[in-house]
Amino acid sequence: MPELPEVETVRRGLADRLNSFEIKEIEVCRARAIASPGGVDQFVAGLTGATVGAWSRRGKYLMAQLEPNRGSWGVHLRMTGQFQWHAKPAPPCNHTRVRFWNQSNEELRFVDVRSFGEMWWVPEGDDLDTVMTGLKRLGPEPFSDAFTGAYLKQRLKGSTRPIKTALLDQSLVAGVGNIYADESLFAAGIPPLTASGKLSIEQLVRLRDELINVLNISIGVGGTTFSDFRDLEGVNGNYGGQSWVYRRSGQPCRRCGTPISREKLSGRSTHWCPNCQR
Repeated sequence: MPELPEVETVRRGLADRLNSFEIKEIEVCRARAIASPGGVDQFVAGLTGATVGAWSRRGKYLMAQLEPNRGSWGVHLRMTGQFQWHAKPAPPCNHTRVRFWNQSNEELRFVDVRSFGEMWWVPEGDDLDTVMTGLKRLGPEPFSDAFTGAYLKQRLKGSTRPIKTALLDQSLVAGVGNIYADESLFAAGIPPLTASGKLSIEQLVRLRDELINVLNISIGVGGTTFSDFRDLEGVNGNYGGQSWVYRRSGQPCRRCGTPISREKLSGRSTHWCPNCQR
């Protein structure tokens, strides 16, 4: 599943490509891709004729302002959703879910192999989280002033769940998934199975700082090479080639040479160095 760096990369690509993009026509190829009330008909009516304005991101959600005063367009890529830009007509693949054309017949296409991705139209004047209800459950953004070591200490007080599991909880911190949880725990020198409530404030401050650093590095290289993520041009990121532990089980640690361990934790593969993280 795309995580914060990948979703931020998509946001930036959409902001560049769809500058003053006026939606002339929409084709919904799979109705389940539309999650907002009123289904396909209201989604198409709400977006057709609108001009796409500024894009924002909250956790793994994307939102675009629709001008003039046409509400908002929301997107969640889920596991395999991706946008494709087609400057010239091209036949859609079998996994095409929604298609958007502008006045020049340039096409923005939403492709989703697993078909879990969702889109919403939020009418003007409605709060985003009344329609995109998942927004209500999100914790602070990693880059926000609210995400501090003290915040983590208070939220995790007395918790026995492993810190790796806690980092995947979107109500604790928005946008972090399996890849960057593993990488930030390695950078902070914290074993992933450590009970969250036993971490000191010093460890939590270090974890917060390393998480932000890892996310910034990945955003800078356009996301990860892992999973099905692609940007609008069909290119995935370069972070995977420099990962420290993720998907490197059995390989020597880049820092100390100890073989990287792998274990299933809360249904997710977890990777760490037994020597550097102890």
